[in-house]
Amino acid sequence: MAGTPAALNRLLVVGELCVDLIVELGGSELRFGQHEQIVGRTTMTMGSSSAITACGAAALGVPTTLVSVCGPDTFGSYLISELERRGVDPTHVRIDETMPTGASTHLTRPDGDRAILTSMGSIGTVVAADVPEPLLEGAAHLHVGSYFLQGSLQADARALFARARELGATTSLDGNFDPSERWDGGILDALREVDILFGNDQELRGITGASSMDAAMAAALDAMPPGAIVVGKLGADGAIAERRIDGRSVRVIARPPVVDAPLVDTVGAGDTLAAGFLAATIRGASTEDALAFAVACGTASTRGAGGVGAQPGIQEAERLAALVEVDRAEA
Repeated sequence: MAGTPAALNRLLVVGELCVDLIVELGGSELRFGQHEQIVGRTTMTMGSSSAITACGAAALGVPTTLVSVCGPDTFGSYLISELERRGVDPTHVRIDETMPTGASTHLTRPDGDRAILTSMGSIGTVVAADVPEPLLEGAAHLHVGSYFLQGSLQADARALFARARELGATTSLDGNFDPSERWDGGILDALREVDILFGNDQELRGITGASSMDAAMAAALDAMPPGAIVVGKLGADGAIAERRIDGRSVRVIARPPVVDAPLVDTVGAGDTLAAGFLAATIRGASTEDALAFAVACGTASTRGAGGVGAQPGIQEAERLAALVEVDRAEA
């Protein structure tokens, strides 16, 4: 994947910022009633879909800026320093003196399943006005993560995407799970200005109201601009990408490579997958190559604790991508 000048491949990510506290339950079930339980490792790390995607892209050599909000506390200071350490520009992270930084506690099991307990705090308070015009003008791509948590952004999301496209950038959105399970927030309207949509089976069906993932991907494409791509996250089975070419739906399926390292957890794997797809696409890769690269990145991520603990650099991602099995067919 050949590189391009930084001015042509800058990624702008707009979304939430929080810490992740990863608690490894092992084989234990959570018990109340004043029981003290001994569990495995507890890790504090970078959290939030948006920030994990930003860190994943930066690890792959993509110049990346995050627009977000945090509080004036220890968690906020930690997150800003982590963004800097991981190569993400945090200049446009606004510190809100009136609220704490958001935090998510992940209770993880050995099979990769987890429960997530989130304290919102500053999550969902980023607004379109936090994105200055010069910053938008300098971006090759605009990505918004965790759409359903972005309560203060939703009303202006379509206009923000539209302005980015007017300035020549491409756009993407990752809905993630909707805690309210209403699956609305104007997302179908926003999709009219979105070039790439990421989601798993539950998320895509929730957004579109379709009864199957196949139908959901088709319905999402109906709402998106010509040439748009829907990337369906399949967990341990890899990912699928669908787009329409000359009126025909073309589908690409990528299956994960076999790796020697054991699975640690799946926290943020889908966000790192998105980072890989965006990094490859920004650099001009085909849909097939971008999806293989994305699945390689998501697979690597599961081999470390938390969303950023095992994000690959470009050489490791390319090595794993060469092992990904890719099939192409008409949908």
